[in-house]
Amino acid sequence: MQFFQVPRSIRQLSTHVLAIVLGVVLTVSCLQVLPSQAEPAPDTAVTQKTSPAVDAIGSSSFVTAAVNRVGSAVVRIDTEKTITRRVDPVMEDPFFRRFFGESFPQMSPTEQLRGLGSGFILDKSGIILTNAHVVDQADKVTVRLKDGRTFKGKVKGIDEVTDLAVVKINAGNDLPVAPLGSSRNVQVGDWAIAVGNPLGFDNTVTLGIVSTLKRSSAQVGISDKRLDFIQTDAAINPGNSGGPLLNGQGEVIGINTAIRADAMGIGFAIPIDKAKAIAAQLQRDGKVVHPYLGVQMITLTPQLARQNNSDPNSAIEIPEVNGVLVMRVVPNSPAATAGIRRGDVIVQIDNKPIATAEQLQGVVEDSRLGEMLQVKVQRGNQTQVLSVRTAELQDIS
Repeated sequence: MQFFQVPRSIRQLSTHVLAIVLGVVLTVSCLQVLPSQAEPAPDTAVTQKTSPAVDAIGSSSFVTAAVNRVGSAVVRIDTEKTITRRVDPVMEDPFFRRFFGESFPQMSPTEQLRGLGSGFILDKSGIILTNAHVVDQADKVTVRLKDGRTFKGKVKGIDEVTDLAVVKINAGNDLPVAPLGSSRNVQVGDWAIAVGNPLGFDNTVTLGIVSTLKRSSAQVGISDKRLDFIQTDAAINPGNSGGPLLNGQGEVIGINTAIRADAMGIGFAIPIDKAKAIAAQLQRDGKVVHPYLGVQMITLTPQLARQNNSDPNSAIEIPEVNGVLVMRVVPNSPAATAGIRRGDVIVQIDNKPIATAEQLQGVVEDSRLGEMLQVKVQRGNQTQVLSVRTAELQDIS
């Protein structure tokens, strides 16, 4: 058999043609398998995750919604009070006036003091709730609404014991009203939004949380009040007094009332449930009657009693029990009349154990005026039961 040799140039051309054909085939196969880059593959869309804060707050801040719900019902309260100053009699002596002539200084015996606070509208008829210390002894009260309207305010009632007051304005019967919540539902860690006019800056909003509940006025350092405060870290400054403390839904849960000059970032508010009850009495009677016993007291524990008794310089020996130690008895008070003495330890009232001063104060506050309370005291090694008839608290100072 005869074989013919293929020229080398033809062999090289055939190899190149074969390579090109194979490349075309592979390219077409890939285009059939791979999806188009211009269109996403079905069911492969990527979901962008949001932060927990955005999920909780949403696209619009809950603070904005809360403030918008109550903001128009928050008012500014401006007060004026005339005080009389004591003038040195020498300055009134005609001799000195003749001697000094026109250069003698003219002393004015009166001075105008101006105050600023906040409040909020409880009723469409113009009933406003604020702090007692905002309007107490004011000669003139001016209420400014958020829309700029101003009205003369009339103080309907003041209760210094709870630091609450009711003011009335005549502005028609279609005023915005602040929605009231319930302080019973408030928990530590809840949002707290303070609204008011601190330092004269109208319509100011600050945000924080509820730091603790039932902080007694004695712990706060306000011994002449009978309150359990809501403590918050929302910024509260002078001028916030009387303004609302809101929850995250824009409901009033408290009334901003106190700050501590020695503690930054701590404020206190009167629970709204207490305020509602007091406001109703102030509207009806113009005052609130508070029963009292007439003792100054502190909470006593066996440990504290032992510390006292081990001190050789201690004036009295105290029973080492849980109860309330009587530090002082007010003269002519119900306690004095009943025979309670300094150094007595109150351990029961009407057969109910008493362990703290706040508990005793609450029992007395909840009693009826003129009610006879059976007070069990530990006096040295003896126990006595004394009958104490409550009387009306006249002067908290």
